[in-house]
Amino acid sequence: MSRTAVIEGRVEYREGDGASMLIRPGLCEVEQGAQDATLSWVDGASHGAAAMPLNDFQRYLLSAAIRWSPDGGASSSSSEPQQTLRGLA
Repeated sequence: MSRTAVIEGRVEYREGDGASMLIRPGLCEVEQGAQDATLSWVDGASHGAAAMPLNDFQRYLLSAAIRWSPDGGASSSSSEPQQTLRGLA
């Protein structure tokens, strides 16, 4: 299930062994997997996506650099309450 989140602080990801890259503030979609979270966003005419380990994603949530959208932002119907990470909080 994909959820909408808001990037409000400094959030970085790394492509392979390259340098850290900054994700711009604003809305993004988050898909949580077993080992990572994939964030995708639109920046003008370009689209971006980044996968990061769940521990890094959890750290960004706890520091409020990333927060869930106010309505929960679930792309599929869900009545579960907002939480940092299912099974890891």
